[in-house]
Amino acid sequence: MPMPIVNPTKTIEILKKNGIRTAKSLGQHFLVDGNILKKIIAASNLTKDDVVLEIGAGIGTLTEALLEGAGEVLAVEYDSKFFPILEENFKAAENFHLVRADALKIAPDHLPFKPNKVVSNLPYNIASPLIIKILEEFSGVGELVIMIQKEVAERMVAKPGTKDYGQLTLKVNYYAEPEMLFVVSKNVFLPPPKVSSAVLRLKRLPSYRVQVTNQKLLFNLISTVFGQRRKMVTNALSSLLHDKSKIVEVLLRAKIDPKKRGETLGLLDFAKLCDVIVELDYERGKPLLPHLKMYSK
Repeated sequence: MPMPIVNPTKTIEILKKNGIRTAKSLGQHFLVDGNILKKIIAASNLTKDDVVLEIGAGIGTLTEALLEGAGEVLAVEYDSKFFPILEENFKAAENFHLVRADALKIAPDHLPFKPNKVVSNLPYNIASPLIIKILEEFSGVGELVIMIQKEVAERMVAKPGTKDYGQLTLKVNYYAEPEMLFVVSKNVFLPPPKVSSAVLRLKRLPSYRVQVTNQKLLFNLISTVFGQRRKMVTNALSSLLHDKSKIVEVLLRAKIDPKKRGETLGLLDFAKLCDVIVELDYERGKPLLPHLKMYSK
C-alpha cells in the first residue's frame, strides 16, 4: 500500500517535490499525526450517504481519509499551488471534487452537491467568520467536525461571565450545540503553529435556540453590549439609546437587572430585550432606535 499523506516523510516529500513553502498568511499547517487524523474521522461518523465539505484541503491529508468513508467529498482550496497536487493524488477517486474557491465567498448553489457535513482542519486566520457563514448560509449542513485554534474553540463553548464568553459564543449557540472533543498539540503539524488546536463538534439545532421577531436587531444588540462587555448593561446600551430612563424601562420590561454587566447576559436575555424593543416600536408607532438600519428581517 502507498504511504498515507499524513505521514511526515510523505508530507515533506510532496512539499519538496512541488517546491512549496507554506504561507502563514493563509494559516497553512499540515497535520502529520495519523492518530489525530483517525480521531477526527471517528468523530465524523461518516457514511456513504454523506456529502462532506472540506475547507482548506491543502495537499489532501484529511481529504484522503474522508474519501474512504464519505459518499462525496467537496474539497475547497483557495491556494492554486495545491490544485495540481490534489488533482494528481485523487485522480482515481470518483467521489473527489475539487472546488477552486475562496471559502468565504462560496454559496451552496456554487457546489456540485449539497453538503450535509463539514469536516475540516480550518484555516485558522478565517475560522470564526467561516463557521458563522456556514451556520447562516448552509442550512443543509447539520454537523461540523472542525479543527481550529484552541482559543477560538474555548470561546464557542464558554459560559456567561467568563473571559472567553462573547459575541462568537452567542452567535454559534444561536444556531448549534458546540462540543469540545479534544485538544491537539502544535507538535503534530508541519510546520508547527504557535498555538494549540482543538477539535470541536457543532450540531445544528432543529430550530434557532431562541425565537425573535427581528434577528438582525438581536445580533446588533449583542454586538453593542459586548463592545463594552464589562460595563453595566444600562451604560453599554447608551450608545444606541441616549435616554437612560428609556434604557431602564426596556431592561425592566425584559426582566433584566439594569445593573448587570453585559458579559453576564445569556442568549435568552438578548432575545427578550430584542422583542421588548419591537413591542415598544409597535405600541408607539415609531422605532425606538430610528438611527439604526436594523429593522428589516
